[in-house]
Amino acid sequence: MLKLYKKIFTTPKTVIDEQVLKDQNIEIIGKKLEKYVQKLFNGSLAIREVDAGSTNACEQELTALSNAYYDIERFGIHFVASPRHADMLMVTGAVSRNMKEALIRTYTATPTPKIVVAVGDDAINGGIFKGSYGVLDGVDKVIPVDFQIPGDPPSPKIILGHLLHILETVQENKLKKS
Repeated sequence: MLKLYKKIFTTPKTVIDEQVLKDQNIEIIGKKLEKYVQKLFNGSLAIREVDAGSTNACEQELTALSNAYYDIERFGIHFVASPRHADMLMVTGAVSRNMKEALIRTYTATPTPKIVVAVGDDAINGGIFKGSYGVLDGVDKVIPVDFQIPGDPPSPKIILGHLLHILETVQENKLKKS
């Protein structure tokens, strides 16, 4: 038991400083998101969320994005049930050994170009589960990851801020290629 406590207390927490988003409210972030969604995805960004073995904390924050307060659908962003309809994969949790194959299949079923985002500390590096016998640590050990959203769990506002940053980066890369 002491070994577990030691692991919990020595695992570093990667938390985004909310000062970056303090001056912007959700409407401002959302309107910017909507602009990029319109440009890059013809008005509709489809996200497939994959729980690869999480504690359900990140899923609760992602679910909050669809509630009446955040209502990300008004900005053209929605979650889909099938990876075949997704533009972006958001993976939560340290990848458990039992979910490895399902994660690979989901990644393979997602059409290219696809954007893969690791959401939360567990998905980024295994979090408190890092090195455990039942997990393979971060998502990048199983599939290629394009972006990371740190936090344990990241708040919906942080997720929106990172989504904006992701779409800005995708736009910049697209401009560089052309």
